[in-house]
Amino acid sequence: MSIRPERPELKEITAYKKKLNWGEIPTVYHMLASSLGELDGILIHGFDSAFKQILDPNSWNLNLLGGTRDEDGFIVLKEKPKISLQHVYDDNTYELHCYPVIQGERFEGAARGEALCPFVIWQPETMRILFRVSSLVSFMVYNFQRGDDADLELIKFAHFKVHQLINLLKESFEVTEVKGYSIAEFYTEIKRRNSENGFN
Repeated sequence: MSIRPERPELKEITAYKKKLNWGEIPTVYHMLASSLGELDGILIHGFDSAFKQILDPNSWNLNLLGGTRDEDGFIVLKEKPKISLQHVYDDNTYELHCYPVIQGERFEGAARGEALCPFVIWQPETMRILFRVSSLVSFMVYNFQRGDDADLELIKFAHFKVHQLINLLKESFEVTEVKGYSIAEFYTEIKRRNSENGFN
């Protein structure tokens, strides 16, 4: 029994999980799947998010970027705003952090009306964390101890979804760097450590 599509959607992975578990969905799976459902709809659903906020050209410093509006009111830029991204993990959660790049350096503070900042206003408290995937790290550890094929597919889905969202950012921004382990790299590192500790 396996999943057919090369890159299955979340609902297909969950249906597969139910088949493998006689209709039961473990809590740890449900928690990660719910978080990934929110991530999957980050641009579709109406709720505001830092991800959507930084993609709004009205928040960009058009003077710095050589921005003008064409006759239809669309913003045209001479250069893209520069940002730096970082994958961040704790014991349970994954986050993608964003920083404006000012004069070639990642800027970690707040800015308002700063001539060299790519954003008109940059508030780290509300803008730095573009999105969060709760329960990912604990789920990866669980996967090595008693996971199945559907659990692995859910981790792959998380990796591809984050990769897709980073590529979407690259369409609008010049991403100068992406620091930290990707989800696939982090998973490989957990696998290595679990193998050393006797889990296979």
